[in-house]
Amino acid sequence: MKWNQSVLSLKPYQPGKSTDAVRREYGLDEIVKLASNENPFGCSEQVKQVLSEFASSLAIYPDGYATTLREAVAKHTGVKETQLIFGNGSDENIQIISRSLLSEGKNTVMATPTFSQYKHNAILEHAEIREIPLIDGDHDLEGMLNAIDENTAVVWVCTPNNPTGTYIGEKQLREFLEKVPEDVLVVLDEAYAEYVVAEDYPQTNSWPTTYKNLIVLRTFSKAYGLASMRIGYGIADEEVIQKLDPARQPFNANTLGQAAAIAAISDQDFIAHCSIENRQGLAQYVSFCESENLFYYPSQTNFILIDFKVDADQLFQHLLERGYIVRSGKFLGFPTSLRITVGTKEQNEGMIAVLKEFTAQQAAVLSKNN
Repeated sequence: MKWNQSVLSLKPYQPGKSTDAVRREYGLDEIVKLASNENPFGCSEQVKQVLSEFASSLAIYPDGYATTLREAVAKHTGVKETQLIFGNGSDENIQIISRSLLSEGKNTVMATPTFSQYKHNAILEHAEIREIPLIDGDHDLEGMLNAIDENTAVVWVCTPNNPTGTYIGEKQLREFLEKVPEDVLVVLDEAYAEYVVAEDYPQTNSWPTTYKNLIVLRTFSKAYGLASMRIGYGIADEEVIQKLDPARQPFNANTLGQAAAIAAISDQDFIAHCSIENRQGLAQYVSFCESENLFYYPSQTNFILIDFKVDADQLFQHLLERGYIVRSGKFLGFPTSLRITVGTKEQNEGMIAVLKEFTAQQAAVLSKNN
C-alpha cells in the first residue's frame, strides 16, 4: 500500500471512554462522564419537541445549502447568509480550512497546548507547524506574530482556549488582528463563546466585515447540547466563504442536525440558564482548589484544568474505578493535570468528594514518608 507518510505519522483522535464501556469494565451501576465538555443539562425542550415530531423521509438527502438553518443563524448573528459556512461540527470546518489553504511549502501558526485538530489537519496537508507556547495559560500573541512569514497561510486562535479555558480580551485581539498580514487567514475558534461571562470578551460576529482575513468558528455541540448532531458553522467575508465552499463535502450537515439547530438557536433562555448553572458549577471547583491549595486556570468555559501535582493517568484511573470519567492532561500537554467538565451541582459534589478522598490519601502518604 502506498500510504501517505503524514497519515502513518498520526494517531487517530482519542475520545474519552464511553459510559457503557466503563460500566461494563468495572461493574458499576452509575457513571458520571465529565470528560468531553458536553452540556450536562442536555438540550432545549424545543429541540426535543422538534425531533419528536420529525416526519421527513430519512431516505432523502439533507438540504445541501442548509437554507433554513442558514436563515436562522444569519438572523441570530446579524450577518448575511452568504457569510456562513456549515460543517459536520467545527472539526469539519477546521478540516475544510486546512484543505483549502495548507500544503507543502506553507506554514501554520498556533498556540501550544491548544485544540489538537489544528495540528492534526496541518500534518495531513504536509504544512510546516509553528507552535508558540502559552504564557501562563494564555496565547502569546506577540510570539505568534513573530512566527508569521511570507509562507504562513493560517493562524489558529482558540478563545477561550481548550484545554486551559483562558480567553483573549477585545483590545488584545484587535491589536493582534491589525498586525496580521492581510493574506494570512486567522481562524478564531469560539466553541465555548456561549459560556463566557468576561466583560471584555469580544462580540466578533461583525468583525469579518472589518478583517477580511478572519473566520469565526462556532458550534452547536457545547452550550446548545447537540454534540451528537454534529453542526458547526463559520462566519467570514463572503469571498472567503466562496473560496472555502468547494472543499466542503456535499450534504455535510445532516437533516436532523439542521432541524435541531434551528430549534436550539431560537431558545436563548435555555442558553442563559446553562450559563448561570455553569458559573455556579465552576465556583464549586474553584472553592475546592483553593481549599486544597491546587493550581487551576481561571476558566471562561464549561471545564476547568486543575494541576494535582501527580501523574494525571494515575488520578484518571482512580476516578474511573469510582465511576467518574474525566480527561487526563497527559494527552492535552499537562501531564499532572485533569480537565474536568462542569456537571450538575450533584455531579460536581460527587466528583469533588472523590477528589478530596484522593488528595487526603496523597497527603497521608507524603506525611508518612517524611
